[in-house]
Amino acid sequence: MTFSIVARCPTTGRLGVAVATAVPAVGSMCPFTGAGTGAVSTQSWVNPYLALDVLDAIAGGQSALAAMEAVLAGDGSRELRQIGVVDGAGAAAAFTGADCTPWCGQEVGDGFAVQGNMLTGPEVIAAMAAAFRAGEGMPLDERLMRAMEAGDAAGGDKRGRQSASLRIQGEEAYPALDLRVDEHRQPVMELRRVLEIARLQLVPFVEGMPRRGVPPGPAPAEVTAMLALAPPDRPGGGGSGPG
Repeated sequence: MTFSIVARCPTTGRLGVAVATAVPAVGSMCPFTGAGTGAVSTQSWVNPYLALDVLDAIAGGQSALAAMEAVLAGDGSRELRQIGVVDGAGAAAAFTGADCTPWCGQEVGDGFAVQGNMLTGPEVIAAMAAAFRAGEGMPLDERLMRAMEAGDAAGGDKRGRQSASLRIQGEEAYPALDLRVDEHRQPVMELRRVLEIARLQLVPFVEGMPRRGVPPGPAPAEVTAMLALAPPDRPGGGGSGPG
């Protein structure tokens, strides 16, 4: 039903998940991240507790693979599940249950895992992995976005398109970026549009938000100026940030 990628940036240590599917609001169900811990996409017959328990196990000292295997061992319906995991050290793992809907499969690489089910074919996963590798040196959000665009162009979910999301986790407990296209005819294309606007307006605001041990202060003039910009496709000011 879904194709996704989980990854860690070797430069910044940030963790991320991007996912798309042919049901609404995939960003509310599949992607999970923990600061310094890991990133998980739980999909097929979704079990959110798999992701939560895997992140807890990684926080307790287990690797991505060990955490995933331990948690799946306790799930009596594991053959219906699909999951991709990357930990804070960049080790990645993935699992595709025997009862997931074909085409289904995965590819695990250095610092990332790509997985999908109910796809048009294996070319979706291959294209995503190739695009992610080709983006080496780029920011994590761009590499994830390019992987999703490649998977979408290769066929994606064989039922069609409906929702997509992209989540980046930095050092703070809250995400550095959490973008969702909950219902759209071209959700991956729309996610790209939202990402470009977020880079202009949202990212500067989030970077100025309070951090643990860092008292909040006035936003720098350049950040304030960015927040006042309007989205490129409509007039008016962007305001003073979310609120």
